[in-house]
Amino acid sequence: MIEKISLNGLKFFYYVATHGSVTQAATKLFVTQSAVSKQIKNLEESLDMALFARVGKNLVLTPDGAVLFACCQQVFSRLDDCLNELKSQQNQQKQLVLSCEPTISMKWLIPRLAQFNQLNYGFEIVLLTAGGAVDFDGQAIDIALRRNDFEWGADIYHEKIADEYIVAVRNPHIAENKTVLLSSSRPNLWRQLTKFPLLQQQLQEYEQLVLEHFYLCIEGCLAGLGTAVVSIYMVEKELDNHFLQCVHSSVADGSAYHLLSAKPFYQDKRKIVFKDWLKQEMQKSKAGFLSGMA
Repeated sequence: MIEKISLNGLKFFYYVATHGSVTQAATKLFVTQSAVSKQIKNLEESLDMALFARVGKNLVLTPDGAVLFACCQQVFSRLDDCLNELKSQQNQQKQLVLSCEPTISMKWLIPRLAQFNQLNYGFEIVLLTAGGAVDFDGQAIDIALRRNDFEWGADIYHEKIADEYIVAVRNPHIAENKTVLLSSSRPNLWRQLTKFPLLQQQLQEYEQLVLEHFYLCIEGCLAGLGTAVVSIYMVEKELDNHFLQCVHSSVADGSAYHLLSAKPFYQDKRKIVFKDWLKQEMQKSKAGFLSGMA
C-alpha cells in the first residue's frame, strides 16, 4: 500500500488536518491553495476513502481521516526528532571544543583564532578557559591544552606541542620596583628558579607579591608594580611592542604544553588539523623569541 501513496500528499493532509484549513496549510507550505486541494484529492483517490467532510465553511476529519491523522502525528513527530538530532550532530561537527588555561588563551591563543578560522577548515574552535584536570564528558570537551605539571591519567591521549619557557619582564618606561610578581597558579615557579642561578640572583633581593593569575602579574607589571616572572608566550605581544622588556633571557623550565584528548586523535580529522596548526604556531613563537635573544 505505501508504495502507492504520495508522501507529499500525506504531508499536505497533515498540515490541513492540523490547521483545519486549506488556506492556512498552503501558507505554511508556501504553495497555492489549489496545489493543496489537488494533493488531498489525489490522496483520497489513492486510499479510496474520504478524509475530510465539509461542515458549513469548515473542514472536519472523517473517522477514516482521524485514524490517518493520528498515525501521521506519530510519524511526523518522530521524523522531526530525527531531523533535529541530525542537525544537532551536523552543528557539533562544525565546532571543536577546546579547554585552555586562561592567560595563555587570552594573551596567545585568542589573537590567533581569527587567523585559524580564515583558513576555512570547515569547523570553528569553541574556547573554554580552565586549568588542571579535564572533565571531557561532563563538559563536552573535545581537546585540552595543558602543561605536563600534573598527572592526567594513563587513559588520556596526548601529544607534545611545545616546550615551556619562562622569563622575567619589567616595564622599561617606569622606574624599577624591587618587587617580583608571581602567580599562585604555579606555586613551584619560584623554587624552580634555583635551576637558573643568574636569574635567581637578579631577583633574590626582591620582595615577592603573589597574584592569582599570570594575567594579573602581566597587568601589574605593565602598571609598574614590579618585575613579573611569566611564560614568555604570554608576553609575546608586549615584548614585540616594547611595552615590556626582558630582565633576563628566557629559560626552559622543563615542562611542556600538551594537547589532550579522551579519544585517539586519528578518529577525528578536526583534532589532527588543529593539533598540527597549534604546534606550528607555538613553534613559530618559540623560534621568534629565541632568535630575538640570540
